[in-house]
Amino acid sequence: MRKITQIVFVMFVSMVLIQAALADDLSNVKQKGEITMAMSGQYPPFNFVNDQNKVTGFDVEIGQEIAKRIGVSGTPVTTAWDGIIAGLLANKFELICGSMAITEARLKSIDFSEPYYRSGAQLFVKKGSLLTSVKDLAGKKIGVTLGTTYEKWVRENLSSVDIRTYKGEPDMFLEIANGRIDGIITDKIVGILAIKEKNIQIQLAGDLLYEEKMGIALRKGNDSLKKVINQALVSIKEDGTYNKISMKWLGTDVR
Repeated sequence: MRKITQIVFVMFVSMVLIQAALADDLSNVKQKGEITMAMSGQYPPFNFVNDQNKVTGFDVEIGQEIAKRIGVSGTPVTTAWDGIIAGLLANKFELICGSMAITEARLKSIDFSEPYYRSGAQLFVKKGSLLTSVKDLAGKKIGVTLGTTYEKWVRENLSSVDIRTYKGEPDMFLEIANGRIDGIITDKIVGILAIKEKNIQIQLAGDLLYEEKMGIALRKGNDSLKKVINQALVSIKEDGTYNKISMKWLGTDVR
């Protein structure tokens, strides 16, 4: 009995220590003076690697501004999207600030800040294509980024299409330009800006498939960190900083 009591006590102490560690991200961040923010780095103009081999974009600047208001530096970290939640849970970084949609499924394992922008899923097809909506896609090759809500939606709603998965939007744009796929489903803002700024030869097909709210993801149990992130978001929206960053990268205010 005594041995069992000792085992139970050790298990209890271990659980307390684990919970304390999880709840202490803000203290750890403050102590080291840095917060790490994960993203794919393949999602322009939200996050991407520029000609100077620097990770930049809307997500990066929003994340770094939030970090600044917390009193630390914000460091972007690129990682494969399909393993990004596992990386967060493995303590490889403190946040995911990479245009991650807030979903009920994700909320089971991680937490989110308040939404920092809104957009939605959109079908794009090659310029000049006769495809006009998802109703025309039976038997067609459709590209999505691996591990995204877009992939999940296509698998659940378009069983008759040939799904092709990619690491990021640049690969999909290249594939559709070369005629190897018939269409892609991605963020509407991403596609529109690719047409406007990079002359990608695609066009919108049909209406918005569904709306998404994007949040900054963090591990569960970090209420203090979540609170200061939300406070920083309110601050940058109220003082005009958010509008400035949004207009710079997206040409519109997407809050």
